[in-house]
Amino acid sequence: MLIDFAQAQLHRFDELACRIQAEPEKYINFDSVSDFYKAAWLQDFPQGTIWTATGLDDGAEQFDAVIEYRGHFLRISCGEKTVIHSGIYAE
Repeated sequence: MLIDFAQAQLHRFDELACRIQAEPEKYINFDSVSDFYKAAWLQDFPQGTIWTATGLDDGAEQFDAVIEYRGHFLRISCGEKTVIHSGIYAE
């Protein structure tokens, strides 16, 4: 049986993105952008995943993060309400 490594890694990314969407309270609990970058669950994404975050510093009440891997993304926006989107970028 042959396993497509790239496809397996995309599946791994998508599974974690779904878990975060289903239970954000288990994953999204930050007081600063630095806390986001230290989150242990970021290491569960496939190697090569890129993440960026803004907000939370200097008294900001809004937090935004984008996590990307090979065209797949997870976008997290926290403010009065937490909104999480995942998907695939259109080409």
